[in-house]
Amino acid sequence: MAQLKDDCFAFGGELMALERAMEILKNRIDIVAEPELVSLRDALGRILAEDIASPRDVPPHDNSAVDGYAVCHNDLLPDEETRLPVSGRVAAGHPLGRPAKSGEAVRIFTGAPMPDGMETVFMEEDCTADGNTVILPPGLKSGANRRKRGEDIEKDDIILRRGQLLRPQELGLAASVGRDRLRVYRRLRAAVFSTGDEVCDPSGDSIEGGIYDANRFAIMGLLDSLGCIVTDLGILPDDQNQIATALQGAVPVHDIILTSGGVSAGEEDHVKAAVEQNGTLDFWRLAIKPGRPIALGQVKGTAFVGLPGNPVAAMVTFMVIARAMILLLGGATNVSAPRFPVVADFDYKKKSGRREWVRASIARNLAGQVVASKFRSSGAGVLTSMVAADGLVELPEDIEVVRAGEIVDFLSFNEVSR
Repeated sequence: MAQLKDDCFAFGGELMALERAMEILKNRIDIVAEPELVSLRDALGRILAEDIASPRDVPPHDNSAVDGYAVCHNDLLPDEETRLPVSGRVAAGHPLGRPAKSGEAVRIFTGAPMPDGMETVFMEEDCTADGNTVILPPGLKSGANRRKRGEDIEKDDIILRRGQLLRPQELGLAASVGRDRLRVYRRLRAAVFSTGDEVCDPSGDSIEGGIYDANRFAIMGLLDSLGCIVTDLGILPDDQNQIATALQGAVPVHDIILTSGGVSAGEEDHVKAAVEQNGTLDFWRLAIKPGRPIALGQVKGTAFVGLPGNPVAAMVTFMVIARAMILLLGGATNVSAPRFPVVADFDYKKKSGRREWVRASIARNLAGQVVASKFRSSGAGVLTSMVAADGLVELPEDIEVVRAGEIVDFLSFNEVSR
């Protein structure tokens, strides 16, 4: 199993912009997942570990785009109807079997290979069948309704690139050139645990002064959506030795370990010390809101991510930082989720030099515009806002004021929660 360098997350700078953080991650993180060969049926959602070159043209021959009649264009009268004998029939998978003859028409169906010597197809609804002949109208251009060989893909074209996330359309494209197996990176193995004597599992009763563990389940769900194989290490007490033991046990069989909270320098924050017993931990002070310093490190070469303790901050920092890191570890090359322009229907002020995400729902107004409505509360602990919202309005560092009616960028949860 590949391991991370001890200093891959070391950063001695001051408050860091998000773009700089992403640049560092892309430059310092190595792929830790090994390639494996899987069937197309098992490749959905995986990350491709090879370039795919087509061994053939697609389509492999000129073919008809419609049902109708194939002809030689030179046989057509330019200004009046042309009558030709119908002397053959071509269906998909059943070629004519001989070169076309001048002065004949061939009945042809969609997808059928064009007879050699013919380059034009009349749609059947434009023609009139008359016994063994067909009457063709004037004015059709040469090559009409013909799909050319290699029109979609030419032999030796690279159709898929290493690092691509495989969706249904990529699987269909691979199948179209005769590939039934693909080399992909194996799924990342992720371990998740929570800490705190006050943290209770929702399967039982809460102790006096306790809280139910929301973050662990949210994080595991986000990892599931990225295709990770997730191990739930449960809730660990505020005990450095027990946490260190759990970390050591997780290292040999996992590629990344994640938790939330408990990694600062407080008297009861034991995760930081437990990580540093067998590895390194760096705090990245990012100029973002919600969120606070995110802890990135490694335990004996296995990546460690310490997310903020507040549930909204934990989910947002996962979506914009940890998600990209996990995709990079797993072999992906495109780790940036798309943003979409929407119209803000709210006024908002923010601090200059800091990137902020505002939880918002979207809807189309009477003018047909997609409009973002801000959730009523901005608190980092208001988990209901993540359920009510459709995503995040992203406000870059140089913006201080947003006015209703202005165009803003929107990051959909659908893009970062799958």
